Amino acid sequence: MEPLTEHRAVSGPVVYGFLRLIRVSRARQDALVASLAEYCRSHELQLSGVFTDRDAGVGFMSAAFTGLLDALVLPDVYGVVAPAMSHLGPKAMAAERGRWIEAAGSRLLLVRKPRTAHHSVSRSVSVRPRHPGTTRILDPES
Repeated sequence: MEPLTEHRAVSGPVVYGFLRLIRVSRARQDALVASLAEYCRSHELQLSGVFTDRDAGVGFMSAAFTGLLDALVLPDVYGVVAPAMSHLGPKAMAAERGRWIEAAGSRLLLVRKPRTAHHSVSRSVSVRPRHPGTTRILDPES
């Protein structure tokens, strides 16, 4: 445990990681675990373990997710950290798993937040390539 700004060791809120790794290399798994650890370090959280779901065909209550739910009822557990919502499974499964995590009284912390719609160009303006590597915005009223 690293000291906080008060320069004394303080145990941070306990969290558990969750990864859904279907056909993923060992290097990718190590990188994801390292990103969870770095996220926890920078947010002063204590990563106590990482549950890994490796079987796509098991469904909602996999052994890894059941183990995570069991860990969430331990005293002083703050929540679950995952790289992105997709690590909880496909959309319907991820939403249901998110509800179970919240029902356990825990928070779901995502390293990468869900994407939001971002439109920098008005929909009334068309965009057409002018030359290779450049873009020109055409005003439909001109």
